[in-house]
Amino acid sequence: MKRVLIIGSSGSGKSTLARQLGARLELPVIHLDRHYWHPGWVGTPNAEWKKTVAHLIQRENWIMDGNYRTTLQMRLEAADSVVFLDLPPWICAMRALKRRIQYRNRPRPDIADGCKEPLLDPQLFQFIRHVLNYPDRAKPFVMKQLAGIANEKHVVLLQSAKDVNNFLSAPLDFPSLSLIRSSNLSQMPQIARMPMD
Repeated sequence: MKRVLIIGSSGSGKSTLARQLGARLELPVIHLDRHYWHPGWVGTPNAEWKKTVAHLIQRENWIMDGNYRTTLQMRLEAADSVVFLDLPPWICAMRALKRRIQYRNRPRPDIADGCKEPLLDPQLFQFIRHVLNYPDRAKPFVMKQLAGIANEKHVVLLQSAKDVNNFLSAPLDFPSLSLIRSSNLSQMPQIARMPMD
């Protein structure tokens, strides 16, 4: 595990796991949110973003967390291991709300300076709905991508806090996902409305 990609819904714990795994494996951590967002929550234009990610994945070793569907394919190709945090959506939504409270009016550790976490804003309910809809909206696409590489790379599926703890205790020995049931791939996702998916 020298190039590890961590993906999953907002609020699933990607950044936290990246930091913990980075310490465990002694690998540098790349938070994609820190590179995508600029002060005032201004996103990077798509063409520039693809160049940025192409540059980041050239590094020899990394643990990289973030979704960003437009660059997922190139990151999957560069990674030797993929961790999919597939926690229940209500847990992700609660964690996302907790994060807003914890970091209200200041940047999170994994985000660019100048991106203060708003406690309440007009898009809050849309964001929570976005998180709760992840299993229908984005997960089928992710599962299809993972099915395509499951026999070639170390693909890990974590569906609970217990799974996460077990994985962290022995990441190199955690069982890899070699077969994804076809029922998980039957639904194509809707187009994501937010850039982080």
